[in-house]
Amino acid sequence: MVVQGRGRRARRAGLVGVLWASAELTVTVGVVVLLLVVHQVWWTNRQAAAAAQEQVRSLEQAWDQERARALERASGDDPPSSGVPASSPVPSPPSAPAPVPSEAAAAPRPRAEPSGAYAVLRIPRLGLVVPVAQGIDKRAVLDKGYVGQYPGTAGPGAQGNFALAGHRNTHGEPFRYINRLRAGDELIVDMRGRRYTYVVGKVLSETTERDTGVIAPVPRSVVKPEHGYGEPGAYITLTTCTPEYSSKYRLVVWGTLRP
Repeated sequence: MVVQGRGRRARRAGLVGVLWASAELTVTVGVVVLLLVVHQVWWTNRQAAAAAQEQVRSLEQAWDQERARALERASGDDPPSSGVPASSPVPSPPSAPAPVPSEAAAAPRPRAEPSGAYAVLRIPRLGLVVPVAQGIDKRAVLDKGYVGQYPGTAGPGAQGNFALAGHRNTHGEPFRYINRLRAGDELIVDMRGRRYTYVVGKVLSETTERDTGVIAPVPRSVVKPEHGYGEPGAYITLTTCTPEYSSKYRLVVWGTLRP
């Protein structure tokens, strides 16, 4: 009987030990998961947002330097680069007068900096200032806190659809609050001494990720055809995931170029 009692106590002690070890393991795993969530939601936001703002400053500084050099050349401080004396007129072949280009037709083609960014998007209502880069690759563009231009879409100020994507959560989350935009809000795009101001016109609160119509040259949802536009123009499109912390659907904001 004594031996059996000791055996039961030993088995009970062994079970308690297993339960205790399992509890410790569960707590440890929970702490690790919590740290990963904090890193993903908070730390990556801080890193990406700070890097994006530094990129904005870098772009604006480069544009200011270009503007200063252009003013110096225009004032005659720099010698002519063509090799022809400044007093000698340079003959030009006769040609028919060229038509004056419209603002949209005269829009420069985007030229990316080494970082990949080439413009700055400003949304006054949201207090947002974020660099714009070509492409929507996560690692190269979106995870850096940038806004990415969909390949094949029109450039800023041009006829067609200047379509952009950005994270709503994590990695700087530049488009987190675009659901707050309303008709009449301004979307400002700066690019190498030019400024294009778009005005929010329509919002599509939810559509599928395969709704390519929202970034078409004349944007109109193919999932919800009652949402969108029906005439050519100069448009801007902002897209992001919805609902928050999910990538199930897409939220879309459209605007038109102010004349």
